[in-house]
Amino acid sequence: EVQLVESGGGLVQPGGSLRLSCAASGFTFSSSDMSWARQAPGKGLEWVSRIYNNGRTYYADSVKGRFTTSRDNAKNTVYLQMNSLKPEDTAVYYCGPRVRGTNTYNYGGQGTQVTVSS
Repeated sequence: EVQLVESGGGLVQPGGSLRLSCAASGFTFSSSDMSWARQAPGKGLEWVSRIYNNGRTYYADSVKGRFTTSRDNAKNTVYLQMNSLKPEDTAVYYCGPRVRGTNTYNYGGQGTQVTVSS
């Protein structure tokens, strides 16, 4: 069973930084592509970033240059370093592995709330 535990969210002022973590289990993490997505109040799920099993990364235009995703295969954990945060980054953030054989991702954790406000 896939288990995902996101952590590291909180309240931060505009311009601040946070580092999110996602501890994964129940699948072969090292061979899995992982994504981060977010859901702002009243909006749909928005893809944020992706890190492939080879370490290649991709980002949504809205976060490019501010967010960095990384992974530690020894710890089965993926990270999202968020810098220069803006109020529009306020959302619940989720991580998830690619569903094998598809282009969809399983964002099955409880998420972690990020609130950017002065």
